[in-house]
Amino acid sequence: MPELLSQHKDDVLVVQFTSQKILSDVLIAQIGRELLDLADEANGKMLLDFRGVTFMSSAMIGKIVLLNKKCKTNKTTIKLCNISSSIMEVFEITRLNKIFSIYDSEEDALTAFGKKGWFG
Repeated sequence: MPELLSQHKDDVLVVQFTSQKILSDVLIAQIGRELLDLADEANGKMLLDFRGVTFMSSAMIGKIVLLNKKCKTNKTTIKLCNISSSIMEVFEITRLNKIFSIYDSEEDALTAFGKKGWFG
């Protein structure tokens, strides 16, 4: 069973997680593989929607960093949204909140993808 659901909204590939708790090594490895496969389909814009994810292992953060590297190679912009406060704390402690564009909602992130230049 896939651990990620994906759909295109306009020109953005929106990816949602199906698990609330991403803790086991097997689950993390599967999600990592699925993310890297989806990165090839992204066509330049990818949004990871963490709605419903309540816990996430630090190993999963490693997979997101790997995804970011692949996206840079593919010239794909990646944004994140709907991150719970407990997971956001980890992003802040590791300073990954400075690397990733993180939005409160999917709508905010999709709007941000549409903005071009300094004045939107």
